[in-house]
Amino acid sequence: MAKKSKKQQGGTPATVALTAAGVPFTVHSYDHDPAHPSYGEEAAEVMGVSPDRVFKTLVADVDGALTVAVVPVAGKLDLKALASAVGGKRAAMADPALAERTTGYVRGGISPLGQRKPLPTVLDDSASGHATICVSAGRRGLEIELSPADLARLTGAVLAPVGRA
Repeated sequence: MAKKSKKQQGGTPATVALTAAGVPFTVHSYDHDPAHPSYGEEAAEVMGVSPDRVFKTLVADVDGALTVAVVPVAGKLDLKALASAVGGKRAAMADPALAERTTGYVRGGISPLGQRKPLPTVLDDSASGHATICVSAGRRGLEIELSPADLARLTGAVLAPVGRA
């Protein structure tokens, strides 16, 4: 089942949610470098995982409603595609403080799982091309590896092409 490192003791809301759901996952822990310019790229580098398998969790405002987008760290979020995926017209990145308050996680550690207030979620369809992907476990320096199908099921995510190179 889950492999826990010493640093992971006690878990996070994301790992607790996965354990409660009986979903197989692996936790990857590393020492986060606050000077690194990209949380996701740092995770990919340190874990030795291709950046197209490490996904970042971004919170956007789609027509006044917060929405989560989960896209590869190797690319960017296509805001127009995100709005379209949830039947909206306009999307913009959410205020970071609002994203933190709503999800219960800090920027750079926002997980699509175990959020304080579950938000509509869109998972980039490139995830389905991988047996497993990595997403934040809810803390900087902590990643969860799981199947994209399990992630989509647990978050109620829609799969859509919302990432771009």
